[in-house]
Amino acid sequence: MKHLNLIILLFLSLTVFSQEKLSIEDCYTLVYKNYPLAKQHSLLTKQNELDLAVIKTKKLPQLDFSAQATYQSDVTSIPIVIPGSTIKAPNKDQYKATVSLNQLIYDGGIIDVTSKVKKSRLKTQQKQVEVNLYQLKQQVNQLYFSILLLQEKRKLLVAKRTQLETTLKEIKTGVKFGMLLPTSDTILEAELLKINQQFVEIDFNKTSLIETLSKLIGHGISVNITLENPEIITNLEPEIKRPELSLFKLQKEQIEASEQLITKKNSPKLLGFATGGYGNPGLNALDNSFQTYYMAGLKINWNIFDWNASKKERKSLQVDKEIIDNQQEIFTLNTAIEINQQLTEINKISNFIETDKTIIKLRKQILKSTNSQLKNGVITSSAYITELTNLYEAENNLSLHKIQLLLAKTNYKTIKGN
Repeated sequence: MKHLNLIILLFLSLTVFSQEKLSIEDCYTLVYKNYPLAKQHSLLTKQNELDLAVIKTKKLPQLDFSAQATYQSDVTSIPIVIPGSTIKAPNKDQYKATVSLNQLIYDGGIIDVTSKVKKSRLKTQQKQVEVNLYQLKQQVNQLYFSILLLQEKRKLLVAKRTQLETTLKEIKTGVKFGMLLPTSDTILEAELLKINQQFVEIDFNKTSLIETLSKLIGHGISVNITLENPEIITNLEPEIKRPELSLFKLQKEQIEASEQLITKKNSPKLLGFATGGYGNPGLNALDNSFQTYYMAGLKINWNIFDWNASKKERKSLQVDKEIIDNQQEIFTLNTAIEINQQLTEINKISNFIETDKTIIKLRKQILKSTNSQLKNGVITSSAYITELTNLYEAENNLSLHKIQLLLAKTNYKTIKGN
């Protein structure tokens, strides 16, 4: 299934970039896939598998080897003489080599709970990676819509240049036949040169932003790419679906697993053991010769009293839970404030757009009249350029507000977690 998803993603990417089009959803997909932080997801999984493998070894027999040679100043001796019997005291130099086998039989479930804590920790860490990647979406939004704005500005500038070039041809004809002043066309030509400078500025700014976005999403982007205007549907439901909320939940689950571990820590542990050795003396301390020996048995370890350390650890974990609840409360409050700010921004810009449309309608009427006056020599080219620029600025404002509205709606969705 993973291979199929990868093939689909690659096919989608090839299709998008071969057509030199890019959507904001493509950017989200690529940043989640290519941003260096995304690698931590698989690294954390690999680390967890190793940790669990280490924990499981505690259920396996533990084999220890020990060897020592000692010399002691005194040894145990029998202070009586038994007729017909000679009991030699042990040597002061003694030697011992042992192999011990220990097998955990019962641990009160501490190994299983330790594994549970590790698994819970993995989920928390991976969710933290997801949260950090999600926070990059607003950075993607800002870059994407900044490029989109420059893209729209260029379109308007092309339209302005085309209109100016058309007017210039008509004015040149008027100058040629003496109907207009000789400098009328010169002013328009100077304005065309200014427009060419604006093209250069837009192209340089767009290239810079595209390079930044390209590095962020980890994929090369052509400077000739066309960004698509996203269709944003704002859902006004109050529910927040941010990954941070899942992170808070997983953090508390990890604490609960740690509480279980503390409870199990003081449980009795039953172990079986066997030791085989070779030394002088052996188990018979009265035999001064090298001997082989062995012993086997069971033992119980039980920490009956830990000076209330476990109780204090559980209280500390409860404080951790309260801290997480407090962090969630702060996050929810701040998110609600951001959502309200974006809603206000959306309503404000929507009103601006309606006003922009009215202004453009009036500016077009004024320019139409000014154009006629210019051709008839009633006004100068400077007056015409002023009105043409006023119309261009009005159209530019409308374009700006439309992009700002899309950005506000996208940020609204991003903040809510849709």
